[in-house]
This record gives sequence, C-alpha cells and structure tokens, in this order.
Amino acid sequence: MKKQTTTRESAINMQLANPNAAGIDVGDTIHAVAVPEGRDTLPVRSFGTMTCDLEAIAAWLLECGVDTVAMESTGVYWRPLFNLLTQHGLEVYLVNAKQVKNVSGRKNDEDDARWIQKLHSCGLLRSSYLPDDQQEALRTLVRHRRTLTQDRGRCVLRMQKALELMNVKVHTLLRDITGKSGLAIIEAILSGERTAENFLTCVHFKVKADRATILKSLQGNWRAEQLYLLEDCYMSYKYLTERIALCDVAIERQLEHYYREIRPEAAPECEAVSAKRANRNKPSFNTCSYLKKVLGVDVMAIYGISDIAALEILSETGTDMSKWETAKHFASWLNLCPNNKISGGKLISSTLMKKKPNPASQAFRNAANAVQRSDNWLGDYFRRMKAKGGNKYATVATANKIATIYYKMVSCQQEFSPVEPTAYQKKYKQAKIIYLERRLFELKMEAA
Repeated sequence: MKKQTTTRESAINMQLANPNAAGIDVGDTIHAVAVPEGRDTLPVRSFGTMTCDLEAIAAWLLECGVDTVAMESTGVYWRPLFNLLTQHGLEVYLVNAKQVKNVSGRKNDEDDARWIQKLHSCGLLRSSYLPDDQQEALRTLVRHRRTLTQDRGRCVLRMQKALELMNVKVHTLLRDITGKSGLAIIEAILSGERTAENFLTCVHFKVKADRATILKSLQGNWRAEQLYLLEDCYMSYKYLTERIALCDVAIERQLEHYYREIRPEAAPECEAVSAKRANRNKPSFNTCSYLKKVLGVDVMAIYGISDIAALEILSETGTDMSKWETAKHFASWLNLCPNNKISGGKLISSTLMKKKPNPASQAFRNAANAVQRSDNWLGDYFRRMKAKGGNKYATVATANKIATIYYKMVSCQQEFSPVEPTAYQKKYKQAKIIYLERRLFELKMEAA
C-alpha cells in the first residue's frame, strides 16, 4: 500500500498590508537590513553604523523600492538611522521589542531583520509614540535637568553623611542643610572654624532651636578625611547648581521657540503667576506663564501638579492629545490602568504591567502623592482608595484621575473646574446607597 504523503506550507500566506516594507535589526556596530524577496539578489544585508554606512542603507532601500521601514527601539542606536531615513522620505516605524520577539530556534541579526520585515509586511506592527523636533529638544533638556537635580541631591546626602560621621548634628536642627543657615555653617567649617560659639552668627533668627541645643549640635569630631569629603561634595553641589541655572536658560529659550512654532499668529499674553507654593527645585523662570501659553490652559491649577511636574509632562506628551484616541488610551500609555487579560469570558489578571514608569507617568504619580493630605475632592478620593487597596493602589488610581483631567483640559481647551469636597462626598454617598439598595434587592431575589 502506497503511503499517503502530506505537504506542509513553509509559511502561512497572509494578505500584505505593506508590500514595500523593510525590516532592520539595529545594533551598536552592525545594522541588518531585510527587503522583500525579489528586490535584490541578497534580500538581507549587513551594514556598519558609521554615517557613510547609514547613507548606504538609505540608498539601497530606495533602490529596492521600499517606502516603509520597521526597526526595534534598541537603546539609542536607532536614533541616527531613524533621523537619516526620515530625511530621505521613508516612513519609519519604531516598534517595541516585545512586538517583534523572534520565534523559537536559531537567532542571529539576519533572521531578526527578516522576521521584522515579514511582520511589518503583514501590518502586524505599531509604531511607538515619537515627539516632533521641537518637543524632542525640550524633552532632552528637561530630562537633563532632572538628571542634574538628582546628582545635586546625592551631593546633599553625602554632605549630610560627612557631617554625621563627624557628629555635627546640623540636620537635626535644620530642615534643609542647603538653606541659608546650612550653607553658611558649611562654608564656615570649610574656612577652618571649629568653635561652636562662632557658628551662632551663621544661624538665622527663624531657627526654632534654643542656643544651648545649637551649641551642642555644632560640637564635632573634626576628621580630616570627612572634611575633605564635605568640601568636595560642597564644590560639586555649587557646580551642579550653576549648571541647573544654565539649563533653565536653555529650557526657557526652547519653550519660546516651541510656543512660536505652534502658535505663530498668537498675540502677546499677560504673564500668569501660579498660586502654589514654590518648590526648592523650581525652575528660575516663570514656568506657569510659558505652560499656559503653550498649552492654552492652566494645567497647574490641577491639584498636585507642580511647576516641574507640568514641565515634564509637557516635554513627554507635547500639545497634541489626538495621538491618543481617548483619555483611556492616554492612561494606558502611562501605565496607570489595569492590564486586563480575559480568556473564555473570564478575567484572568488585571495587574499593572511590570515596567518602569516613563517620566510623564512618574510626574502624575508624584502629583497623586502630593494630594493625599489635601483638603479637596482628589485628596478625599486618594484616602478612600488607600483604605480600599493600600498606598500603591491609591497612587495609581489618583494618578489616573489626574491624567484624565489633564487630557480633557488640553484636548478640549477647558479650564480646571474643581468639585467642592462636600458635594463630592454627597455624590459618593448617594452612589453607595444606590449600590447597596441594588445589592439588597439581588439578595432578596436569591433568598426567594
């Protein structure tokens, strides 16, 4: 009896959404590029990463009739190639590495490029959110400022540690050793002063500690190595403070360019002033005025949104909220909503995605933490959610609400209209009564 033979197709045929698509596996030293079959004798080629190599990639893609390209967001290696390909008129998709995860089996750069090309040809890849040139420049400067601020904060902690190791208890008297009194005491120590009485002239009259406590706290065990560390960290602190001031000038200049590009015909507006208390890391320019001119609304009126938080959100999300279809899509991009997984009609999991929050998401979370003790409806909501699921649960839930408010304000150009706490609590109680009455009716029906 003759055996029946079966044939298997090597691949599943799918309708091509992008017939002129290419795929690129990005690397530090090698870029593997794949084009559709039949466009060249070698459909997959490897190129270097120098500027001349990138020019060769663009020329080869245009020669092969490619009009759209997909590449992984690998580190920062994709940026030069992305910019050059867009300059040559190619549509470039920057996709998440999770979407192009290779099939099991052997793995190399050429196979990865071929796999990306196949997925992109079938229209299975989505491009990541990418800012325009002006927003990219603003985002780079704001992120650099945040890095400088974090580095300066580390210097402050090291200065405090050096004082503690010499048993100089300045931080027990002063809330911030980088204030007027704290810096005066540190400068006196570095100039050679060791007598506790002579430090009294450095202490501001608003310090609440009495004279005897101040004298005790300034008697230390002066060690040479700790004095060196204190001086070195203090000089670093002063240097970083100067760099932050210069970075503020660059950010203000970029905000002016950003405003002139998106609103070239706008008339000059009056300077807006924020009613919120200034943060010690607040930029040196009038952040509220620039944000209102660029966004068209005063987003700093939202409870918990500070100057720095609003500036970081603007640099990360821009002014065009249409890139997210709804406020829910915006919250999902920020990872501030449950990642629902449903199978067979049942909810399997609803936990947040395990990924590091982007700067905009972190800014909304910080704003949520800032309102937890506030006497407003958002503070009441935070405390209610905290009683329900804990601090992390409340932070994410409140950040979701703040992000939704921000989205609607910017997209609809509506000013913030807060709800009165009494009216909010009354509305919540009415909704709870309706829920309990419905639940009671359901229980009665089950008992009957």
